Amino acid sequence: MEKYIRKARKGNADAFLKILEHYKEDLYRIAFVYVKNEADALDIMQEVAYRSFKSIHQLNETAYLKTWLTRITINCSVDLLKKSQHLSFFEEIPEAEFEFEADHIMKMTLEDLLKILSVEEKTVILLRYYEQYTFQEIANLLDIPLGTAKTTVYRALKTLRQSMIERGSTDE
Repeated sequence: MEKYIRKARKGNADAFLKILEHYKEDLYRIAFVYVKNEADALDIMQEVAYRSFKSIHQLNETAYLKTWLTRITINCSVDLLKKSQHLSFFEEIPEAEFEFEADHIMKMTLEDLLKILSVEEKTVILLRYYEQYTFQEIANLLDIPLGTAKTTVYRALKTLRQSMIERGSTDE
């Protein structure tokens, strides 16, 4: 991957395409989770390709290539949502499920998750449990302190736990 990055920094489009090809499925999945439809996710992928090719010279640490591309993908996704004023996220999400490390194992559909969390909380939960990033990787990716990344995850888990408790009392 290092040789492709060196070539891409010099403007080699073929090398850059090989980089994107390597990460396209992960990046597409992130985009799709944000915008919930194929057309918008593909638009985001085009924007990610444009922005990342234009600014690949800004990538200081090649070990963080995937993190850097993921951050661009998240930013493009949020930008598209703001532009189209679709601030109500994920009304019809496939039945993907998350498992959380909490006091006990909880399962919620992705749709449930995204209805009750803020954008910041959604982002860290998706990165932590869907993309399997560590807290440090999340902090680096979002350019926030490590403590903030942990706090946001724990706050989101607390919100989810509370929602589960409330559902349990209303389902009976």
